[in-house]
Amino acid sequence: MSLDHYVTLGRSGLRVSPFCLGAMTFGEDLGWGTSVEESQRIIDRFIELGGNFIDTANFYTKSHSEKIIGDHIGRHPSRRDRLVIATKFSGNLYPGDPNGGGSGRKSIVNACDNSLRRLQTDYIDLYWLHNWDVHTPIDETMAALDDLVRAGKVRYIGVSDTPAWKIAEANVTARFRGWSSFIGLQIEYSLLERSVEQELVPMARELGLGITPWSPLKSGALSGKYTRQNAGKLKADRGFFVETFLNEKTYAVVDQLEVIAKAHDSTVARVALSWLQAQPGVSSTIIGARRLDQLEDNVKALDVTLTSDELARLDALTKPAFGFPQNMQPIFPSIHNGGTTVNGVYGPPSPFILQKGETPH
Repeated sequence: MSLDHYVTLGRSGLRVSPFCLGAMTFGEDLGWGTSVEESQRIIDRFIELGGNFIDTANFYTKSHSEKIIGDHIGRHPSRRDRLVIATKFSGNLYPGDPNGGGSGRKSIVNACDNSLRRLQTDYIDLYWLHNWDVHTPIDETMAALDDLVRAGKVRYIGVSDTPAWKIAEANVTARFRGWSSFIGLQIEYSLLERSVEQELVPMARELGLGITPWSPLKSGALSGKYTRQNAGKLKADRGFFVETFLNEKTYAVVDQLEVIAKAHDSTVARVALSWLQAQPGVSSTIIGARRLDQLEDNVKALDVTLTSDELARLDALTKPAFGFPQNMQPIFPSIHNGGTTVNGVYGPPSPFILQKGETPH
């Protein structure tokens, strides 16, 4: 597989590369990140390899990330039209202005116009709600986004970092009212972050949202750089973001990733990315690269095809324990199926089942 083996995002006709280039580190405005020149080299190499999906946000590196993409891509229509450019609203760039962020109509329309200006384009391919705004009714948000789609400023909409029940309300409301609905779901997802499998992943699969995981290497904890052998000796690039997860559970996962990587003549990071890409519902994984060599290395994960046994071994190491009501699901076939097999699932008869000769009261 390669970057030019495209997939449709969720229940839509939008074709995207199996890896998405995350642009959160484009620009050095926060004291760290990627220079303008290196960012441009990363974009060019990603496109050269067949990638067509680039993800940013209005307030990444104080909005410099969008400007870098606009200067290098947006101002060239022939290049821009071949790409799927995604950006996000919700983040507030304006101190003292309560309407400078969030998901209200005033904020969304203003954020969209400013993103279009910085990206130097007249449309956004995929416009993400960045994170849930508890102060704004979801129907106001969806109506405003539909207006942007109808105006031609936005092609598709997606949602990030929002509870499953709120996303379900948003999409069902939109569909009943004939508005555009979310086609993508951006969530943190990795071998070390699987709590999303309780509600968000099943919701996305049921409602047709393509999952685009962020932080697939858990801020570098699964990059292969941090091992049991060098524990405590290596300073993490992202400080507490990584160090919080450098524990026995992580080292057990990295140990297994090393074994599998050796069998594939590959790397820990590539195997971790390959595991994620194989998960049900995942469309395009977001890979961030601060350096060109990181991009080159991570893209090679598409050449790794894990066996069912390797997937199962990794799955068993970090399988999440679900809470109510999912933790009751194993007994449901026994209650529902009356001792029969339905869609390949068998449950022994429950003690409440009628015995031969008995009739219901």
